[in-house]
Amino acid sequence: MVFFEDLNEMQLDALKEIGNIGAGNAATALSKMVGKRVNMEVPLVRVIPLKEVPEWLGGPEKEVLGVYLSVFGSLTGHILFVMTIDDALKIMRILLGDMAPSREQILEMDELSSSAMGEIGNILSSSYLSALADFTGLHLNHSVPAIAVDMAGAIVDIVLIEISQHSDYALLIETVFVEEEDRITGYFMLIPDTGSLEIMLQALGVV
Repeated sequence: MVFFEDLNEMQLDALKEIGNIGAGNAATALSKMVGKRVNMEVPLVRVIPLKEVPEWLGGPEKEVLGVYLSVFGSLTGHILFVMTIDDALKIMRILLGDMAPSREQILEMDELSSSAMGEIGNILSSSYLSALADFTGLHLNHSVPAIAVDMAGAIVDIVLIEISQHSDYALLIETVFVEEEDRITGYFMLIPDTGSLEIMLQALGVV
């Protein structure tokens, strides 16, 4: 069985390429959604221990918005997409203009905020999974997004209680969306269940 901590350079490069293509797909989907050109940068793709995730998000007490989904189909796993509240405000202003919710509405996760972030999470996750499916030929689907606003440590703890039963590592893809003067950073994490990483790598031809 293959584990994240044992991946070689060729296997990591294959996963990074999927991350780059997934981010490109996400930027294209966002551009169509808002009717404006959205560019993207992927400054970081790496494998990290799950226990270090809160530090990568700015510290355990940093207020963040998290979107969580389960992956199923040819393989199983989990997706966690996280951004700061300030970045969530920016992306909602681009998406909704004057109708964008306030910071207080996002913190309360009212109906508008929940619906908008659910749609954004759905688009971003579908973009990454589509890149993975196209590269591997695997059939992949995901659950309805679950959304939460809380401190990074609390959100990650809740999600990782379930995830850590299957994996101790995540593939972290830092993605920066650029729209005019706005730069919006999001952290996409893919955590395959036990055995699913090997299925993915076999499909990529790097096992």
